[in-house]
Amino acid sequence: MKKITKELKWYLPGILLGAVAGYVYYHFWGCNGSCLITSSPLNSMLYGATMGGLLNSLFKPAKKAAE
Repeated sequence: MKKITKELKWYLPGILLGAVAGYVYYHFWGCNGSCLITSSPLNSMLYGATMGGLLNSLFKPAKKAAE
């Protein structure tokens, strides 16, 4: 359980911020019906959460090699 919590510690902030950013993008700039990602708030939030989690994982510290 501790391992899962440690892993989520790095991904969760990116996922949450990405979901919020996805909704904001949908609300202000999203299109109506013709765009796959920005035509619904759920799609925009899922895409934003995915991209936020992936982007945030870039800043995760590398594991130390066993000596």
